[in-house]
Amino acid sequence: QVQLVESGGGLVQGGGSLRLSCAASGSIFSISTMGWYRQAPGKQRELVATITTGGRTNYADSVKGRFIISRDNAKNTVYLEMNSLKPEDTATYYCNARASGNPFWGQGTEVTVSS
Repeated sequence: QVQLVESGGGLVQGGGSLRLSCAASGSIFSISTMGWYRQAPGKQRELVATITTGGRTNYADSVKGRFIISRDNAKNTVYLEMNSLKPEDTATYYCNARASGNPFWGQGTEVTVSS
């Protein structure tokens, strides 16, 4: 089992920045890819960004050039730096980790971007 705890969400004005963190615990030795997903009210959960243990990243087109995902394997933590935030980035952001082929999710952290 893997436990994930997110932090760093909040309210920010459009154009501003936020940094999300996700700390993993439990069977961390089995974790491979980690990532961030988001779900806006009334919409399906969507991928934001992922990062492998080797540091290879993948981004949704909507956040490319604005968001940066990074990972500190020593601290078992993944980060999402969000810049130039837009109102359409408003959502609950969920941390995800894949371990032994199974997906694990955090409880989510809310991000609200005002116009």
